[in-house]
Amino acid sequence: MFATYLIGLREGLEATLVVSILVAFLVKSQRKDRLIQVWVGVALAVALSVLFGWLLTYTSTTLLANYKDRELFEAITSLAAVVFVTWMIFWMRRAARSIAGELRTRMTDALAVGSIAVAVMAFLAVVREGLETALIFYSAVQGVSTDGGPLYSLIGGVATAIVIGILLYGTAVRINLGKFFTWTGALLILVAAGILKYAVHDFQESGVLPGLNSLAFDISGTLDPGSWYGSLLAGMFNITPAPTVLETIAWAAYGIPVLAIFLKPAKSKPKPATAPTETTTSASAPQA
Repeated sequence: MFATYLIGLREGLEATLVVSILVAFLVKSQRKDRLIQVWVGVALAVALSVLFGWLLTYTSTTLLANYKDRELFEAITSLAAVVFVTWMIFWMRRAARSIAGELRTRMTDALAVGSIAVAVMAFLAVVREGLETALIFYSAVQGVSTDGGPLYSLIGGVATAIVIGILLYGTAVRINLGKFFTWTGALLILVAAGILKYAVHDFQESGVLPGLNSLAFDISGTLDPGSWYGSLLAGMFNITPAPTVLETIAWAAYGIPVLAIFLKPAKSKPKPATAPTETTTSASAPQA
């Protein structure tokens, strides 16, 4: 449940920040008349994301009657989720400083075209986060109980993100978004490693990969799956007491290097050499 809450919080805050940037731009530009088109686009993006999540579940539970086909489908969707999580985390770290300017530029172009373009622009800005959320959530809850807890946790994460977004937009509340995205990104990498481990297990269940009965280790006597900590490790990072060799290799081969690369401090750009005083003054004069 914590994993799905984290997914909802992270993806929800990204979408909320996107919407708040668009709303703030329209308000400051005296174009409040276009806010309705923004909300229409956002609503359509949310609806499509929910539909996509339902389609994934319906395909797995209803359309695929064969057990091996269902396992193969879940394995493929899990792999896709890992790819999207990895891309999203590194993209956000790289583009965080420029995303606001890009959104304002796109909205300016959309305003010049018309109301439909504004709605489409808002839709495209949000739908990516929504589709990612649906795919990652579907992959993260494979193999867990269907009591509704993970879904409620996801909704709770999204609701928390919306509250944070409102506070950031309408009040003096400030949080260090850089640190927030760094810590949540690191945790999501571990979640993605667990999803990849589950994908390998599904490939083994479907017969695509061998080694279903070749265990890397068995610590069932130490790590009780029914305990609170066993459930937390399994639900959050898919750490189980008796994984196969391929599952363990996949988890370590992805989780360790990707986490190390993500947490590695970015290299600071070298400062340009200071020009002579006369040159600097003459170069800056036209700008004044």
